[in-house]
Amino acid sequence: MSNQNVFTLINPQNGNLAFKLLPFDDNSHFDHLQRNNFFSLIWVTKGKGKVKADFAEHQFEENSLLAFSPYQPYMLCVNEPIEGIAIHFHPDFYCIHFHQKEVSCNGVLFNNVYQPPFTIITEEASATFKMVLEQMKIEIQNTDLAQYESLVSYLKIFLITASRLKNQQLEEMKSVPDSKEPIILQNLKDAIELNFKTKHSAGNYADLLNISPKALAKLSKNYFNKTLTDLISERIIIEAKRELYMTNKTVKEIAYELGYDDEHYFSRFFKTNADVSPQLYRETVGFGRMTD
Repeated sequence: MSNQNVFTLINPQNGNLAFKLLPFDDNSHFDHLQRNNFFSLIWVTKGKGKVKADFAEHQFEENSLLAFSPYQPYMLCVNEPIEGIAIHFHPDFYCIHFHQKEVSCNGVLFNNVYQPPFTIITEEASATFKMVLEQMKIEIQNTDLAQYESLVSYLKIFLITASRLKNQQLEEMKSVPDSKEPIILQNLKDAIELNFKTKHSAGNYADLLNISPKALAKLSKNYFNKTLTDLISERIIIEAKRELYMTNKTVKEIAYELGYDDEHYFSRFFKTNADVSPQLYRETVGFGRMTD
């Protein structure tokens, strides 16, 4: 593919990628394991295949929007050509954590450990995306005043449209009798959200829910396509990443708040799951000091 259609903005302060529009007509960008220091939205407009992300594998269809957070491991496996466009943006360019009230995509599009990392795109959303992407292409070539603000505005529209659609699809799934999660799994999700900072083992949750570890493990694998240990680890890592980015707490403080007395053990755990050390994550993803 010609690089003429690729639009990239570089952060002049550190030389990192800030924002990028990447049209693709094959899988060469995604056929190997990705661990990037930016957010990625990959809209597959033609073709289908399998996405490997974190600890799970999922089938995706044509017109799927895949969403990945910084250092979230993923790769696409396809047997037929795929086409589409990817949007990459660094947290320094736009941070979904700071703007959660505006776009509400954290825990929906991104960092949702209980759902596949994609959204099925409707005709209506597709029309919005095409319009927004055209405006982004124009704006990214426009170096006039407020280019950054304008691009961020279009990115917000894209994220809000996708988040609303994903929420709608999750609600519709709940109303289909065959796809209803057993109540024990809803209780498991609630238990993980309440206790992941203090309870780190699968056995802890089996005890809490009064079910045998084996039965709970089987349910988790069947419904989430992940082991219970993977779910807990992912949830801890998401919180650790958020703290590393949004606060100036030391790694030791973050480790302690997440239930780890040994900072070195926690750092090894983080590196095993994120493929970078907590320090390197903070250095490459950035450190968003809270601003008024």
